[in-house]
Amino acid sequence: VQLQASGGGSVQAGGSLRLSCAASGRTFSSYYRGWFRQAPGKEREFVAAISWRGGTTYYADSVKGRFTISRDNAKNTVYLQMNSLKPEDTDVYYCATSSKASAPTRWNEYSNWGQGSQVTVSS
Repeated sequence: VQLQASGGGSVQAGGSLRLSCAASGRTFSSYYRGWFRQAPGKEREFVAAISWRGGTTYYADSVKGRFTISRDNAKNTVYLQMNSLKPEDTDVYYCATSSKASAPTRWNEYSNWGQGSQVTVSS
């Protein structure tokens, strides 16, 4: 499975950004798609996940109500719409796939990773 992420950038606090992550290859066993973020020297942090078939979504408490994860099955793409951004959302964001049968929220439950996208929120 190959993941190609796009989007990200710089925005002022309160603004919005959208990340995209297109998958290719043998994705039939990728039951979940997720987004994580990571600051230098810190562990990769769960942001959101979506079940690829049913579309059930999961969010970290820190982003609930502000971020929305969605999918386009036809394009094999997952999105992360980020609204009401805060400076503490500044991080490198990664998309990933998991073959776990239940909602995976830890980075080591994901097996395929895209390249990171920098998101910078200024105050």
